[in-house]
Amino acid sequence: MAGSSRFEAQPNAREKSAAAFSMRSMRGEDIAAGRFRRPHRPAGCGERRSCARCPAGGLSLARHAVALSLALLSSACFGIGRKPVGEVYLAPEAPDRGPDFSNALYQTTAVRLQSGNSVDFINNGNVFDAMVAEIAKARRSIHIVSFIWADGEVSKRLMTAIAARARAGVQCRILVDAVGSLSLTDEEVAPLTGAGCKVRRSRPVPGQDDLARNHRKIVLVDGRVGITGGFGIDDRWRGDGVSGESWRDSNVRVRGPAVLEMQQAFAENWQETTQELLPADAFPEPERPGKVRAAFVSSTEHGIVTHNDRLTQLFIAAAHERIWLANAYFLPSEPILQLLERKARQGVDVRILAAGDKTDTGPYLGPQRERMDRLIAAGAKAYEYEPSMMHSKTMLVDRSLVAVGSCNLDPLSLNKMDEGALVADDPALAKQLERQWTQDLSHAKERGKPRGQVADTRR
Repeated sequence: MAGSSRFEAQPNAREKSAAAFSMRSMRGEDIAAGRFRRPHRPAGCGERRSCARCPAGGLSLARHAVALSLALLSSACFGIGRKPVGEVYLAPEAPDRGPDFSNALYQTTAVRLQSGNSVDFINNGNVFDAMVAEIAKARRSIHIVSFIWADGEVSKRLMTAIAARARAGVQCRILVDAVGSLSLTDEEVAPLTGAGCKVRRSRPVPGQDDLARNHRKIVLVDGRVGITGGFGIDDRWRGDGVSGESWRDSNVRVRGPAVLEMQQAFAENWQETTQELLPADAFPEPERPGKVRAAFVSSTEHGIVTHNDRLTQLFIAAAHERIWLANAYFLPSEPILQLLERKARQGVDVRILAAGDKTDTGPYLGPQRERMDRLIAAGAKAYEYEPSMMHSKTMLVDRSLVAVGSCNLDPLSLNKMDEGALVADDPALAKQLERQWTQDLSHAKERGKPRGQVADTRR
């Protein structure tokens, strides 16, 4: 029912956090071996007062749920004899630019690159300045879907900006994931609902599939400008990505035809949650303010292979000179790993940048490093970001292909979560991402090199 996704009284934190997959039920060695134990739920617990396996508090950052995604690798989840989701091998070679790549993208994800877009990177805390600036210009609609929305300075700032436009008659629709935004309360969203905004929880738990979270991060204004990337609406993202507890993340602002594909992804989630269609004016005739060929690729759970997995394989297949992957959680599917090994052995410059010791998901580190070492043995380079949590999800191929979005390379994002990425074929944008990489590597440790040795940034 749509009503169940509204901001209503929540189960107590103990039951909700356990139902939302506590990482405490996993062991590092289980992850490394691909073994999985089902989460312990209070409803089935015989302990009346206290139980070490029932979490006492909510999730520190609901992304901790990813540890349970390794259930997807178990035959118990898919049925005996059925190939696990994500183990589908696509074309190992593909074009790396122009109409040929666009055609390959269409065959792989059902979208084509369209010209006329403008795209600019807005990284780390600067993304919130951009959001507030665009929201202030809204005349018809503000649409937001966010996996994480937590109370704090960032939330209050955005709510103030959104509420001001809502009171001016702008239609505001906001979706937050029921697990990712577990801590968000009715009182905290009151400035929005009081101003006339519609705020809903996406996929309340328990549900049909509690692993199928909405992990998209999209802000849309008037159907003409969109912001997407890895951001969460949380104070962890407000800094510079280097100092203190500030998370490092990559985002883009888009104007042009690709925004309508972002709007469609929002509309899909909104209809699922509310049973409401967006009005026709939510999809205006697109402006063409730039020259960038771009598209927004959305991904959702699929019985065979998701668009996230397809897009990642396509980007790797298209690499003839280089494939640089920055990803917070590097636990890719076997087809992706084998493609990366193949490219490294062919002499392609394969680089992986992932979270290091300051990751928010500690049990992933061991398995992640095993996969890195496997690629290093094939000739790739792998790096761990050191100053803070590295949360970016970007891909850079050869001289012009770029992808930026919410898509992690772990079993949950590759198999179950709703995701999205802006894909572009543009040499200038690729150059910008290359500069970001060079800067990030100056704060990273190359795996296999002694601590303190500067990461190799040479091509």
